[in-house]
Amino acid sequence: MIYLDNASTSFHKPDCVFEAVLEAMHQAGNSGRGSSGEAMEASRLIFDTRCRIARMFEADGPECVAFTGNATEALNTALFGIIHPERENIHAIATEMDHNSVLRPLYALEKRGMKLTILPADRKGRISLTDLETAIRPETKVIVCTHASNLTGNRNDIHAIGEIAKRHKLLFIVDAAQTAGVFPISMKRDQIDILCFSGHKGLMGPQGTGVICVRPGVRVEPLKVGGSGILTFQKEHPSDMPETLEAGTLNSHGIAGLRAALGWIEETGTDRIRQREQRLMQQFYDQVKDISGVTVYGDFSQKDRSPVVTLNIEDMGSSEVSMILDEEYGISTRSGGHCAPLMHRALGTEKTGAVRFSFSYFNTEEEVDEASRAVKEIAEEE
Repeated sequence: MIYLDNASTSFHKPDCVFEAVLEAMHQAGNSGRGSSGEAMEASRLIFDTRCRIARMFEADGPECVAFTGNATEALNTALFGIIHPERENIHAIATEMDHNSVLRPLYALEKRGMKLTILPADRKGRISLTDLETAIRPETKVIVCTHASNLTGNRNDIHAIGEIAKRHKLLFIVDAAQTAGVFPISMKRDQIDILCFSGHKGLMGPQGTGVICVRPGVRVEPLKVGGSGILTFQKEHPSDMPETLEAGTLNSHGIAGLRAALGWIEETGTDRIRQREQRLMQQFYDQVKDISGVTVYGDFSQKDRSPVVTLNIEDMGSSEVSMILDEEYGISTRSGGHCAPLMHRALGTEKTGAVRFSFSYFNTEEEVDEASRAVKEIAEEE
């Protein structure tokens, strides 16, 4: 089996991740729920993971890092926690590059009275920073965008967007589900107020792990309330980070695996990981871009991009192509709409969907050759 669906979830992970999860299942109790050895072990590993995340993404400290179940929960927490159209006149800006994890919460908030501008993307899936500046109004409060498209791999200049947000005194929320662990991200340098990402993609941790990092001074109201392990006799949920965003038992077993993955990434180096993944992506792109009947989407003049190549084969549905790749060649890809409806509309693929190949540090050059050969054979048969 050749696994090329890493933009959905990492499949091949460092061995230390599996070992850490198993060890935590034997040793870790419920963090913050008592002073037993098992509870303290869970608390220590969770705190250390917060510290590693704060260091990697240059958050102000471990108290700024809260755990969620995935990036979708983190983004819902961020958007519903800071946007309250029933209290004030609010305008938000998003982009056609964004995932439904951003778009659907915004649509729900729009129904409640929030004003929404979605920046258009061109036929290569790129947005304009000039359009962004033009879209800002007196009532604009938030800019939210993906760091990189999960469909095309095009990457937004979050540093430039952060500077725009700072200049206009706007909150800046970044969806880094596709880039965390692979691209350098600094909450301080990039002027990010809230950073959301999953732990199971580029960070190579287990599924069921997500993170929301919040800059000090930004108040995010909790999406859920309940058990917190502290202030039990208080009617209101705790208001201090990170407990305010962590109602209920944390996934200490998954977080243990994420901690191990973070250690492996620190040791290996994000530059080394990114460069290898981009080499594999470029190898595949160079081999398929000129195949007759194949259309590749995205801007490949941008070299520092997420390791994704998305394509279609003429007169074939994306689901059919992906099924053939799986059943006849043993190659795992992702077809369909990729939870990115506006990006598909911008590319003109809303009816056909597309086939996405996404690469990992653990893929090989030989696997890339086999995948491109499979695309060529399918295109020629058609």
